[in-house]
Amino acid sequence: MRLCLFTPLERPVRGWVGAIEGDRVVHLAAQTLASFFTGGGSARRHDEYTLENVRLLAPVARPPSVRDAYAFEEHIRNAACVTGRPGVPDEWYELPVFYFSNPAAIYGPDDEIPFPTGSEELDYELEVAAVIGADGAIGGFTVMNDWSARDLQRKEMKVGLGPAKGKDFATSLGPVVVTPDELGDLKLEMVARVNGEERSRGNLGDMYHSWEAILERAAANTQLVPGDVIGSGTVGTGCILEHGDGRWLHPGDVVELEVEGIGVLRNRVGPKRA
Repeated sequence: MRLCLFTPLERPVRGWVGAIEGDRVVHLAAQTLASFFTGGGSARRHDEYTLENVRLLAPVARPPSVRDAYAFEEHIRNAACVTGRPGVPDEWYELPVFYFSNPAAIYGPDDEIPFPTGSEELDYELEVAAVIGADGAIGGFTVMNDWSARDLQRKEMKVGLGPAKGKDFATSLGPVVVTPDELGDLKLEMVARVNGEERSRGNLGDMYHSWEAILERAAANTQLVPGDVIGSGTVGTGCILEHGDGRWLHPGDVVELEVEGIGVLRNRVGPKRA
């Protein structure tokens, strides 16, 4: 299934759960995507809309938690080379590590992303995220942009505790959540474009740590609940930092992240604030 959170253009509402079937969106009775995964009204269908007459929202508007993993070896090697750090730590191969981001700063398709105050080095990160469904299992996958203020992050990481303000101003999700049965072996092509220019390309199949390992680590000594979001981490070449060319994002730039089988997550960077 291809699931979404949407609002009809003719009468904007807070957000309805829908199933996309061809060029139509079927309004489901579930109140949230998390409740759909756990059987809350998921069998009942309401009215239908054409895709051109709805606006797609972030599929999980306020997740219980947002974790972001670090699963691509190429990304770590590229970033280490650019920043002058040593190569991949031995511990990385042993542990599918992750950090927590901000559930209160979620943005959806075509939302404007606020330019983080105090930063001059705004970056995108090309990722896929798993959305947790029933019983701690993956309910579906979506595109994720882990926006990063690299200059803020750089200072935080020197302290040895972070990232924090370099990350928590924005995370984009969307445009839809696709259930695992529709995506097959997850060897999905991933592309990032800025103002139409391709800047990054990779494949989700290049993850070193499996989704099973990431979920096992995330659930250790705690519980994953429906609606939790867990990012894959950035695919190799999947951010500006890795290229080392200093072509940071500017106000007005349009960033498109495209993942095979899921779709295109598009956002415009907002103006700098005083």
